[in-house]
Amino acid sequence: MEFRRLGRSGLKISEVSYGNWLTHGSQVEEDAARACVAAALDEGVTTFDTADVYAGTRAEEVLGRALKGQRREGLEIFTKVYWPTGPGQNDRGLSRKHIFESVHGSLKRLQTDYVDLYQAHRFDHETPLEETLRAFDDLVRQGKVLYVGVSEWRPEEIERALKIADEMGFDRIVSNQPQYNMLWRVIEPEVVPLCEREGIGQIVWSPIAQGVLTGKYLPGQEAPAGSRATDKEGRGADMIAGFMRDEVLRRVQELRPIAEELGLTMAQLAVAWVLQNPNVSSAIVGASRPEQVRDNVKAAGVKLDADVLKRIDDIVDPLVERDTDKIQSPATRP
Repeated sequence: MEFRRLGRSGLKISEVSYGNWLTHGSQVEEDAARACVAAALDEGVTTFDTADVYAGTRAEEVLGRALKGQRREGLEIFTKVYWPTGPGQNDRGLSRKHIFESVHGSLKRLQTDYVDLYQAHRFDHETPLEETLRAFDDLVRQGKVLYVGVSEWRPEEIERALKIADEMGFDRIVSNQPQYNMLWRVIEPEVVPLCEREGIGQIVWSPIAQGVLTGKYLPGQEAPAGSRATDKEGRGADMIAGFMRDEVLRRVQELRPIAEELGLTMAQLAVAWVLQNPNVSSAIVGASRPEQVRDNVKAAGVKLDADVLKRIDDIVDPLVERDTDKIQSPATRP
């Protein structure tokens, strides 16, 4: 495993991190989830990403049990706050009340005294940004949170947060967690240049486009049984739907010869591709089976030369989404 600094902070994290969205507590049984975590640890992964909302808080519980007994100082545990975790009006958003209640719930479920990174899962248009950032800063000062970050924030929202933090003496955000892969590059025009200037690292999710970039989905054919595209209950099918067009699946199959020439699987090529971006601190991979973890982590340390990157671009460019306006948080709390 290779390691990178998280933005300009002193924290080092594994190039490939393990995330349990759409799997732990919902798509796979706990024994399988724990086997995946064990495989990640065996492969040198030290960074684990979750959120209070995943599987209705159950994902944090599963991860907490899976990591129990590990040396806490050797792990980086990340979680998030924003989406609803209960029926009340204050069981969501980034108010001081919800942030404090949410972090205490997360710490209990994760069975830890602190989280290494606490992230605003979306931007809250109903809460003053000063209130959110002060609450985050208080948690840092209390030692319950070591670093703070955001997820899927627009460039102007990140800029506002940095300005307020500097004016009020708060800890700055050190990370952004966006969707990023060969097909979805909405952070490239504005978010990445801003973050490079300001010392913010990207912890990217969906580097294999919900599994589409593995090449297992074939144009004109039914999705394989048990795959994410068939997961209606856990929302996997909804999330992958935008990539499941035949024109996309045909282009993805054209990437296979490149992967084979490099001695990589399709998944390894996709994860390695996002890691070529120097602003990416880590690529989050999820899994329902340990062998998927072992396959994906082999992308760490892989270098793709300029010719390979151009060949990939030539294949996928007509389908790439780069519109920064696709980065959106709900106008009102969900």
